[in-house]
Amino acid sequence: MNKLRAIIADDEESARDVLQNLLLRFCPEVEVIGKCENVLSAVEMIHKEHPDLVFLDIEMPNYAGYEIVNFFKAIDFEIIFVTAYDQYAIRAFEISAIDYLLKPVDIERLKLAVAKVRRQRNIEQQAQRLSLLSNTLETKQLKNIVVTDKGQQHIIPVKNIVAVEAQESYCILHTTEKQHVASKNLKHFEKVVETLPQFIRVHKSWLINKEHLKHYSKSDLSIQLSNGLTAKLSKYKKAEFEASVSA
Repeated sequence: MNKLRAIIADDEESARDVLQNLLLRFCPEVEVIGKCENVLSAVEMIHKEHPDLVFLDIEMPNYAGYEIVNFFKAIDFEIIFVTAYDQYAIRAFEISAIDYLLKPVDIERLKLAVAKVRRQRNIEQQAQRLSLLSNTLETKQLKNIVVTDKGQQHIIPVKNIVAVEAQESYCILHTTEKQHVASKNLKHFEKVVETLPQFIRVHKSWLINKEHLKHYSKSDLSIQLSNGLTAKLSKYKKAEFEASVSA
């Protein structure tokens, strides 16, 4: 089995060395072919060495790690970010479906991240996912989310999400264009959009976008949405919902 050829980019020499040692000890399927201290030197090394995988620190001099997308016409390598960022940034990584490791690096988490790269390389949409990450981190505004449906990743504008419907162990994302089936529970999507006031949980099985609300029936606790979909309203959520739409 061919090894994953990897580059480590971090402005702290000790951090580079620690990660290299962890990879050497616990991830023998990875060969570290180079280390560098900033984004520009990483770009130069990537052009020269053509790695399969790059471990990128976020906070580096002159350019943040996620800005690497601006230096390539196409991203043909996988990226795992290594970060000491706060919870908001972690949420940004999850939204953009880009893998990350928190400092100090956990060995089991490192092994899982490497295994994920080995198992399912998804470089086709890497540039789009990096752009989404960059936008979310810089503006702290969530405009798109990434949803994996039948092995394919789709970047969906938040404004196009009409509702999210829970179905046992998965969810259906109802958008203005089509439906997407995602192997995530409703709590996951509720967490993703928690900073967006237009989204509200109205039932144990429904999360809706109020911008797509067309009609609400008090008699049978049903909510009509812009794409013709009918969502259920829980009696326990009724007061919160009514206050929200009348605000």
